[in-house]
Amino acid sequence: MKLRLALSLAMASLWHRRGVLALVTLTLTLSVTLLLGVQYLRTEVKQSFSNTISGTDLIVGARSGQLNLLLYTVFHLGDATSNIRWSTYQALAEDPRVAWTVPISLGDSYRGYRVVGTNDSYWEHFRYGDDRALAMADGRWFHGVFEVVLGAEVARQFQHRVGDELTLAHGTGRVSFMNHDAHPFDVVGVLAATGTPVDRAVYVSLAGLEAIHIGWQAGVPIPGRTVSRDQALDRDLTPSSITAALVGLERRVLTFQLQRQLNESDREPLTAILPGVALNELWRILGQFERTLLALTGFVVVTSLVGLAAVLLTLQAQRRQEIRILRAVGASPGLVATLYLLECTLLASLAAVLALVAGSLAVWLAGPWLLEHYGFQVSLRPLQWQEWLLLASVPVAGLLIGLIPAGRAWARARQPALNPEP
Repeated sequence: MKLRLALSLAMASLWHRRGVLALVTLTLTLSVTLLLGVQYLRTEVKQSFSNTISGTDLIVGARSGQLNLLLYTVFHLGDATSNIRWSTYQALAEDPRVAWTVPISLGDSYRGYRVVGTNDSYWEHFRYGDDRALAMADGRWFHGVFEVVLGAEVARQFQHRVGDELTLAHGTGRVSFMNHDAHPFDVVGVLAATGTPVDRAVYVSLAGLEAIHIGWQAGVPIPGRTVSRDQALDRDLTPSSITAALVGLERRVLTFQLQRQLNESDREPLTAILPGVALNELWRILGQFERTLLALTGFVVVTSLVGLAAVLLTLQAQRRQEIRILRAVGASPGLVATLYLLECTLLASLAAVLALVAGSLAVWLAGPWLLEHYGFQVSLRPLQWQEWLLLASVPVAGLLIGLIPAGRAWARARQPALNPEP
């Protein structure tokens, strides 16, 4: 009964001071929204990392560290230390333990986006997310030597459509002075958005990469030795080497056996990595920064709660007569203190609810835009237990912060009712 009375009085008091407290609640709501948003994005980014590649048992490349191999094959960041011979790749593809392989050849770019040389196996076997296959937003996968398929972000960035013609550049820089002007490619397809690095790449055939480099040496064309598109089609366009290969096994129990054999290969120095293990190591490194960001955001929330306590303490000077009247009609010091605790807790709870609504609305509105413009997939989903815990901690923190004005009010309420303040 007393709690019900205190709750009724607290709500009436908050409504009476709604003008001032609305600003404090808005500040707290924004800080809680930021805290919840950072935690939500942490989860989504981690999930995005895990979803980058799926169903691939091994990534095989030249001898290097596993993070470097992962970054340039999956995320298209950095460069390979060396290539692996085509004969080595063929031997791997013919291994009876191997179900499928996807060759990857890197080295060229298109306006700052990586060009990935591969074949039909990429379209057939590459998976991301929960074993999701690639899909075409428009057109088809390439079949000809001088055909190209664009990732969703590349097509959007440059407004390319099926039927357009584009010229690749030598090297991986955003600006290149060595373009393959004599060998333009025809856009035959645009991939559907995946929210992974697939969206930020340009896909051509291995033969196409070989064709545009006929007559090149040490990264520059040799005068008189380059050929036209028609002449290139009459040449042997089998590559001499590739950058890396994605490997799927017939039985996953053989993964470690084949990995050890490849890492100890005497054919040439190789590195075989497990994508999941490498992704976890990469996330462990990056996780330090996002945890720091979360801690800073939590500090913002604590600052807002302290501001709430400061406002309630300031308002106490205006509520002395109110407290005296409550004491005169029989309210105990405990009831007066409870009144302050409830006010602070109710305001914190309201801020948490408003933050949940604001955050959900922001994700719903910004999700498609983020996927279209930045290739980052964020969608509405039920909150995970960590996010619910953060949200629930706000009213609890409000209750603890409320002890400050409540303790002061309790001390004053113990003085004789209607007596002037000393």
